[in-house]
Amino acid sequence: MSRIGKKPVTIDKSVKISRTENVVEVTGPKGTLKMEMLNDIAMEIKSDEIIFTRTGENKKIRALHGLYRALLQNMVTGVKDGYTKKLELVGIGYKAEIKNNFLVLQLGYSHPIVFLPPADVKIETPAATQIVISGIDKQIVGQVAAKIRSFREPEPYKGKGVKYENEKIRRKAGKTAAK
Repeated sequence: MSRIGKKPVTIDKSVKISRTENVVEVTGPKGTLKMEMLNDIAMEIKSDEIIFTRTGENKKIRALHGLYRALLQNMVTGVKDGYTKKLELVGIGYKAEIKNNFLVLQLGYSHPIVFLPPADVKIETPAATQIVISGIDKQIVGQVAAKIRSFREPEPYKGKGVKYENEKIRRKAGKTAAK
């Protein structure tokens, strides 16, 4: 039995959940999210929690049991509170700014990098070296943060690049002069 799949999903009073056929819709104060589910996983909606049970014991159904529970928990948290990821730019001359809904990054290349975020993701730059990505879908917020980080990943010698807020960069010793 899945340890994660057995846990109930707690529902806040401000969140509404409905299931029609194989589509689950979660609505909350921040927005609405939808997810397709297989009918092999039964979902029992009570007043303040949801319990997932599986109809069979084959490998595919067992694998999806905990997955669907975790995805629905992420959806409930997203429409209630939302998700944020913070990035930091480390390096001389590295900066970020928002121009006409585009994120413009100066990352030491000969040209600026212009990034258009998805419609359901909000990007802010509280300082020239900080980027805050927020939205209701955990997967998309993480994917956008990873995409921005991939433009200039932190290097191990000086630590220059785009890194997550609390990310630890393993530093290497540089070359030493021969005597």
